[in-house]
Amino acid sequence: MTGLRERKKLDTRRALSDAALALAFERGLDNVTRDEIAARAGVSLRTFNNYFANKYEAVAYRQVERMRLSLDLFRQRPAGEPLWSAIEAAVIAPLEAEGAGGAVPTAQQRAVILDVLLTPESRVALSKQLFADWVAAIGERVGGDPAGDMYPRLVAGVIRAVSEAAMDAYATADPPVPFIDLLRRGFADVAAGLPEKGRRDG
Repeated sequence: MTGLRERKKLDTRRALSDAALALAFERGLDNVTRDEIAARAGVSLRTFNNYFANKYEAVAYRQVERMRLSLDLFRQRPAGEPLWSAIEAAVIAPLEAEGAGGAVPTAQQRAVILDVLLTPESRVALSKQLFADWVAAIGERVGGDPAGDMYPRLVAGVIRAVSEAAMDAYATADPPVPFIDLLRRGFADVAAGLPEKGRRDG
């Protein structure tokens, strides 16, 4: 019974997030209210408030969910695999499974994505929930103590930076570029030690 109840909660959370994103693509995020998101998902405003503090959290939830799945996959990667190879594979796998990372956004979708990214509330929603978990997982893998060793926090910070940089580029690239391609490029540069642009391109 508990499993069924949790599944229903997860389905409701996903439905609200999907409704929020669909409405944002239709009207622009500024023109979307919590009431409208709840109505699109077929639930009450009270139900919305039980799951999300605001519309920004609702829009960001799907990406947060992907990063949570990536974290689980990272913990399952082979112990002998190079760290950044393991991270890249884990981060990209959920996008490939959904078929979402190779999509090229329309001009209207790009405008909404950029609007969301420029909103501080969305940045917070995307980063606050999982950073500590990533730090702990990296510490477990490399044998560092997150409480006294900066390294796990630095790696987790770089993962966040690559994801944000890729999303920024995804929203503004002209012509459009698949998100997965940008992630791969970002992780490749990090794994190579972030070489100077001229040397990287050459």
